Amino acid sequence: MSVLVPAPFLLPVLAAGLAMTLGRHPKAQRVITVAVLGTLVAVSAALLVQVDRHGTQVVEPGGWPAPFGVTLAVDMLSALMLVVSSIVLFSVLVFTLGQGRRDAGSAVFHPAYMTLAAGVGLAFVTGDMFNLFVAFEITLMSSYVLVTFRGSRDQVRFGMTYVVINVVASLLFLTAIALLYAATGTVNMADLTVAVTRLADGTRTAFALLFLLVFGVKAAMFPLFFWLPDSYPTAPTPVTAVFAGLLTKLGVYSILRTQTLVFGDDVPSVILLVIAGATMIIGVLGAIAQDDMKRILSFHIISQIGYMIMGLGLLTVSGLAASVFFVVHQIPVKTALFLTGGMIESTTGTSALSRLGLMRRAPLVAAFFGLAACSLAGFPPFSGFVGKYGLVSAGVAESAWLIVGVSLLGSLLTLFSMAKIWAGVFWGEPDTEADRRRLSGVSARYPPTMIVGCAAVVVLTLAVALFAGQVWDWSEQAARELHDPDAYVEAVLGGRLAGGSP
Repeated sequence: MSVLVPAPFLLPVLAAGLAMTLGRHPKAQRVITVAVLGTLVAVSAALLVQVDRHGTQVVEPGGWPAPFGVTLAVDMLSALMLVVSSIVLFSVLVFTLGQGRRDAGSAVFHPAYMTLAAGVGLAFVTGDMFNLFVAFEITLMSSYVLVTFRGSRDQVRFGMTYVVINVVASLLFLTAIALLYAATGTVNMADLTVAVTRLADGTRTAFALLFLLVFGVKAAMFPLFFWLPDSYPTAPTPVTAVFAGLLTKLGVYSILRTQTLVFGDDVPSVILLVIAGATMIIGVLGAIAQDDMKRILSFHIISQIGYMIMGLGLLTVSGLAASVFFVVHQIPVKTALFLTGGMIESTTGTSALSRLGLMRRAPLVAAFFGLAACSLAGFPPFSGFVGKYGLVSAGVAESAWLIVGVSLLGSLLTLFSMAKIWAGVFWGEPDTEADRRRLSGVSARYPPTMIVGCAAVVVLTLAVALFAGQVWDWSEQAARELHDPDAYVEAVLGGRLAGGSP
């Protein structure tokens, strides 16, 4: 089954190439991309089962043994991320098909979307720092196209902010890798677990902080989030939904992976907890201050990153397990909220908070939004409650009362901001004559594929809650592997001496 390890990268790359050559045949593009992403869901599920039964799966594509060659590895954390991300990518693509030529009919959309999927897949399976950089660059190249491919003034203007910030972060990332290689002689992450320990204490701490800075920009954590609230709301709905669900979580995944596997005891836990608390509160306060639904949801992307960083800052298995569970739960929740937001905007022509009365006009959209919002706010028995309960329990066990209090306050404020959207969009009747005229002939009928795509991610959020015990067991297994990476190192190096190539 280890032969499947390269598939999350290779399948989308092949699909992107085929889609590019079939630019004049949009129907063929759609068939190929749907088939490939559907296959990728099955492959990811098979990898999860294999990792659960037999441990980390490793492949060396060039035939060179680690740490000298390219290494691809799937452990429990990677497998979980692959399953959730592949389902989300597939669901959003199905949603996009309902928009006809507006998005799915564009000759450039399918190649760019599959390239994005390839970058995400490579990030989750790569076993070395340089190929993680390559994965981010593949993802970013395609995201530049997807953010601006409709070519509106706002998309180009705010898309440039997104491009410039990420180019600077990429340059910093590449510089950090070069310095790390110069200091240790290796970029293989398993090999770095030993090689880094040979460095001076101050040097190790400096590298840990440098990579935290790099991935902090990607994850949009405090104070590096300023680019996100303007960039995401201007993109087309499917693009925003994928970005909200996956791209910032890719940054969080990289923080979890590198800070635990590479730097171990040098993780700056106090700094991480301060960043986590600030990200939670600043993000949710920014959401409360907005009067536009898409901007509120964009600020909530930032706020929820704080909860994921909190578990890492606690440096315990239970804290890491809660962080992993929280990431798994957040990917479909954020995607569902932005897809429903796009459906609302397509119905009403606006994402501003005004009394639109959509409860009666679009009850299905209201149900989709309500279920995802309850999970985001942490209502029991939804998945958000399980994740936040795990984080609070881990914080209480470590007597980290301040961050526990901040997380609970953030949850209350999240509930308030979700209630603000609910009251503004779904409840009551239009306040102004202009709104009444605009909505008088509104039809809340949507193409079946849009409904199916949105329903799929909502069902995934409910499945995470329904099977929370199993998902928590997998998250705990991933946390144990992160906390004690010996099994990962053994699987990758196969008993060869770790510590850097000569």
